[in-house]
Amino acid sequence: MPIDDPRMPQWFVAWTQSHCERLVFDQLRGAGFDAFLPTITTWSRQRGVQKTIAVPMFAGYVFVRRAMDKRSYIDIVKTRGLVRLLGESWDRLSPVPDEEIDTIRRIANADAPVFPYPYLREGQQVRIVEGPLTGVEGVLVQTKPRKGLLVVSVDLLQRSVAVELEVTDVVPVSSVCHSRVAEWSSGALVAGSLGA
Repeated sequence: MPIDDPRMPQWFVAWTQSHCERLVFDQLRGAGFDAFLPTITTWSRQRGVQKTIAVPMFAGYVFVRRAMDKRSYIDIVKTRGLVRLLGESWDRLSPVPDEEIDTIRRIANADAPVFPYPYLREGQQVRIVEGPLTGVEGVLVQTKPRKGLLVVSVDLLQRSVAVELEVTDVVPVSSVCHSRVAEWSSGALVAGSLGA
């Protein structure tokens, strides 16, 4: 999605070199840019001592808000440790909606455990990694908050059964699989066929 109005400040994503998020963030802030580096707390063992440390919520990325013109773009991309701004070109950058940044800020400031989680989307091949159905693969048709349905089909019988499961128990396997998605009702995770 290109920049809607270049005179209006928008959030953009700066892709950084590995482990350079803090360096890029500090340089952008030092140059007067509105930068945002959301962090989460995690355990780390350093020199035999375990302690909590802050790590980037989105490894390899920093958010920057600016009314983007060519001069601002050049000033940003000259930042040491920055790979590029996400988008096609300086005038066709991909902005992040303010609502998404506000949500990320609220999560980062909440006194609740936050951890990275694989990005799941409808039509994606997934594998169950926890519980009695560990190893079962299927297609994610629709997600609901925290719950989903795993549908297992027996082609020979032309019958299916469904079991409710925690959505956090699945991880992506491969890219989007569009086959058979339309066959299933909402809220289902389509599992591989058991028939011949």
